[in-house]
Amino acid sequence: MGPWEGPWPAGDHWDPQLLEHGDRRNVVDAYRYWRHEAIVADLDTTRHDFHVAVENWGHDFNIGSVIRTANAMGAQAFHIVGRRRWNRRGAMVTDRYQHEHHHQDAASLAEWARAEGLVLLGIDNLPGSVALETFDLPRRCVLVFGQEGPGLSEPMRAECAAVLHIEQFGSTRSINAGAAAAVAMHAWVRRHVFDQAVHQPVHQAVHQTGPQQV
Repeated sequence: MGPWEGPWPAGDHWDPQLLEHGDRRNVVDAYRYWRHEAIVADLDTTRHDFHVAVENWGHDFNIGSVIRTANAMGAQAFHIVGRRRWNRRGAMVTDRYQHEHHHQDAASLAEWARAEGLVLLGIDNLPGSVALETFDLPRRCVLVFGQEGPGLSEPMRAECAAVLHIEQFGSTRSINAGAAAAVAMHAWVRRHVFDQAVHQPVHQAVHQTGPQQV
């Protein structure tokens, strides 16, 4: 968006520099020309009750993509576990509008979550994991993602109340962390924003009750 055309609007949330020179940030139109601090303050009134945590042991470039989706889905905050520095390129500056927390290891994240009354839920396709599609996600939770390749660390798995996987139907063994995070966060949104209850898988229902008569 170029410079503001016409008389400038009144209000403390407007940024004079952006009004004068234009706003080329990656923000929705409703926040065009707003001060950064005003956008964060307004988002704080509507953020959802879930958090996102990402393990950062190998400087995974997918972390930025996860954080960008966390912003889009209205996550309360994001948490970096392990190395404090992380690859921000994929976040496309959206991390500036989120609250960021750092935890040294899985145990410290778990301790923080217990104090806040939040349930840790791992997202990984591991033996014994539960299908995300049939799991009733709690409203107050932390969705935890491992780094690309190794997935969730053993200590993190031990701290999670459950580990959930995303059902897949093709030949690939896994989808990347950024895609998995988007699916998991949207599952929370469907459950708690749109009140879409979890149902039994169709193929199981048909197997147990027989074909439905029309």
